[in-house]
Amino acid sequence: MKPTPLTELDITQLRAETKGTVEKIHFNNAGTSLPPDVVVETVINYLQEEATQGGYETEDKYREQLDNTYQLIARLINADADEIALVENASTAWGIAFNGIEFKQGDEIITCEMEYVTNLLGFLNVQQTLGVSLKIIPNDADGNFPLADFEAAISPRTKLIAITHIPSTAGGMIPIVEIGKIARRHQILYLVDACQSVGQIPIDVKEIDCDMLSVTGRKYLRAPRGTGFLFVRKAIQHTLKLLFMDGFSAPTLSLDNFEPRGDARRFELYEKNRAITLGLGKAVEYALNIGVDRIWQRVQYLANFTRTQLVAIDGITVHDFGAQQCGIVTFSVKGLESVFVKNKLADKNINVSVGKAISTLIYMDKNHLKDNVRASVHYYNTEGEITIMCNELSLMLS
Repeated sequence: MKPTPLTELDITQLRAETKGTVEKIHFNNAGTSLPPDVVVETVINYLQEEATQGGYETEDKYREQLDNTYQLIARLINADADEIALVENASTAWGIAFNGIEFKQGDEIITCEMEYVTNLLGFLNVQQTLGVSLKIIPNDADGNFPLADFEAAISPRTKLIAITHIPSTAGGMIPIVEIGKIARRHQILYLVDACQSVGQIPIDVKEIDCDMLSVTGRKYLRAPRGTGFLFVRKAIQHTLKLLFMDGFSAPTLSLDNFEPRGDARRFELYEKNRAITLGLGKAVEYALNIGVDRIWQRVQYLANFTRTQLVAIDGITVHDFGAQQCGIVTFSVKGLESVFVKNKLADKNINVSVGKAISTLIYMDKNHLKDNVRASVHYYNTEGEITIMCNELSLMLS
């Protein structure tokens, strides 16, 4: 059943609840989205109370709401609350999961061409230090991930399948549900980087059948910077090495033994910013109240509208490939450096970003791109804003 579309009245209300939309046309949602006012107020109010009542005392008062953040995230991705660990960002989440795996010489990792720089660094590190080999499955000529080639690449030595769902510098998507079916059939660990996905697209870890999922808060979830979470399937939590511990992650302790927690919070440390934890919870609740299926429908519409407008401008090349595309729209402007385009648009209060080659190195090298302009739309953007951006781009080319 199709979701009920967001109406113009809905969009007007959502924009009214986001102060940033008054001053800026914001197409950098794949970097950081503009947070709803209620998220900002939640963080500020908590900090003000900490300043007058004390940090630990304020935490005790809000303990139920802080714990509810885990419940909200679990609802968002169809997990259990004891499978969620709160961390600072998706790179931290991904690193905890990846570096917790017991690799040995001869093990293989299979990945895709869309991997983020953090993940490539992790692969290179175990390749150089442990003798782990890396198999990269490139997309086909149409920009689609070849599932048959992927499954054929699996061998008895395959230890991990690590896939970035949506890349940093392209609008394509990798079929993580279909990959999950293959991973489970072969009983191979499956790690998904959903940094750009959660908050934009409905994500169901049971449908994906992944073992681990890394997420940031600041992008499509519209949460504060410095927030993120890691999902680890309950059945494998005990198999991952703990990279760090304190009395929170390992509360059972004697002089000759210790016992980690029995849930995913074993991957956390006690000391963290409680104000932005509440902000993350409020952002997740905000997305749930709208409906992520409705958000995804709106994002797809706006992204398609943007690509159509850009393709119609002589001198602009859109670089997004594949049958599945998301809210990230990447393009280049003939004769103009991407940084120049970004800065010229910024002069007109339009935020875009520059996608750098290092961020998605395999994909960018394959397509001979040193960078691109990245305009990433969210549900609170409008057709009018997109038209303004395209008009400014046309003026640059005139």
